[in-house]
Amino acid sequence: MSDAVQPTAAEVRAAAEAVKIALDRHLAAVERRSGDDDPAVYEAFNELAAAAEEYDELLYDRYDEVTPFEIPGSDDTLPPYTGPEEPNALSVLIRRDYAVVEPQRLLAQAQRVEAVEEDGATAAAGFDAASGTVHGALGVLFGEFEPDEIASRHKEFGLEEGDSTLWVTAADEPADPGEWLETPFEAIDPQRVVCRFDVSAVFDDEPDEDELDDELAPDSELDEDGDLEPLDADR
Repeated sequence: MSDAVQPTAAEVRAAAEAVKIALDRHLAAVERRSGDDDPAVYEAFNELAAAAEEYDELLYDRYDEVTPFEIPGSDDTLPPYTGPEEPNALSVLIRRDYAVVEPQRLLAQAQRVEAVEEDGATAAAGFDAASGTVHGALGVLFGEFEPDEIASRHKEFGLEEGDSTLWVTAADEPADPGEWLETPFEAIDPQRVVCRFDVSAVFDDEPDEDELDDELAPDSELDEDGDLEPLDADR
């Protein structure tokens, strides 16, 4: 950073004092809280997170040093909650990203599902149905299996997990039947997010032991001839 925009020592000191004040306010709010979802505690938490982030940035810009603090859910991700204290309804929004890393495995598994459902009719036709293309195979698999099951068995379907997030949003009343189906992911108010859970490789400091085992072990889903083992499509 250039000298023209570098913060002064006084600015860094003032940011540190702001953290101390925010810390005292947060503790006081916690001591006086009326319940697990006390909005005063939530507000004090956000103020503390913002003050700590400001201090961290100024400290780094001035002295090239950092703090040991890592506060999830700061104002950079979601604004302060302004929804009802006692929601009468909830919406759960889930996004999971995948990469199609083994298209042939994906196609084969979708074809097996169709073969089971159609008692061999699809097999006789040479899999010329929906499962003959990657986008068609995805439709077959997501139509047959629940998203949670696909998440737990993604490798069987030739998929590789990416980032995922789950948002729980508060509502005053349940939506009318069919009200939001045309645009299900629009008009989501971030200030009504009660809680969120994010999963990403950027949070991983070291490889998972199961992932290391998978890299070292042979693919157990292939039989001795190199073909896919049959998939149980019955639920």
